[in-house]
Amino acid sequence: MSSPTSAIPQDGTADARAGAGLFVAFEGGDGAGKSTQVRLLAQAFEAAGREVLLTRQPGGTELGTQIRDLVLHGDHVCPRAEALLFAADKAHHVDQLIRPALAAGAVVITDRYTDSSVAYQGAGRDLGADEVHQLQMWAVGDLVPDLTVIVDITAAEGRRRRGGTHDRLESEADAYHEAVRAHFLAMAQGHPERYLVVDGTLTPDRIHAEVHRACTVRGWLPL
Repeated sequence: MSSPTSAIPQDGTADARAGAGLFVAFEGGDGAGKSTQVRLLAQAFEAAGREVLLTRQPGGTELGTQIRDLVLHGDHVCPRAEALLFAADKAHHVDQLIRPALAAGAVVITDRYTDSSVAYQGAGRDLGADEVHQLQMWAVGDLVPDLTVIVDITAAEGRRRRGGTHDRLESEADAYHEAVRAHFLAMAQGHPERYLVVDGTLTPDRIHAEVHRACTVRGWLPL
C-alpha cells in the first residue's frame, strides 16, 4: 500500500487563504454518524453568528447528484472509472460551491471530501493511495480543509448500524471497510495538526462536544 501521508499538501488551508472562510470536513466509515455531526456543528457555528454552507460529496450539485446515483446505486463501475468519477464530482463541487462560499467568508462543512476517495478507492480498491491523492488534489486545486474530523467505527459496527440498507460501497466485505478505516487513521496520524479522530461509538452529544472543543481551541467558536 502506498504511503497515506507523503503527498498531502499544506498550502491549501485557510491559513494560506488569508481573509477567507473556514472549511471543515467529516470523514469515516459508512454508518459512523457523520451526517448528525455535520448538522450539530453547523448549528453551533450559526449560533455564533457565522454563515454556514452544508454540503456532501458525492452530491451537493446537480452533476454531483447524478454522479452519486451512478457510482453508488448504478450498475458496476470499474475501480479506475469510480476514482475518476469521484474526482470529477469534487472538481465541480469545489468550483461551484466551496470556493465561492469560502471567498464570501462562510463556514463550509462537508460530509466527505478528498480523503474518502483516497481511502475508498486508493486503499480499499488498491489503486494506490498516493496516486488517487494526487488525482484528487489536481481536481480540487490543492484545496484542503482547515480541519478534518474522522468519526471512527469498526467495519462490524458500521454494518450493524446500516442494517439492510446497502449501496455499492456499503455492500463491500468487512475487509474492504477495515482497509478504508485503517487508511483514515493513518492519514490522521500523519498530520495530527489538521485531523481530529473521535470515537464513533460515543453518543452523538459526546462526539459533538469533542468536535466543539477542537473548534474552540482553534479560536473558531466561543467557549
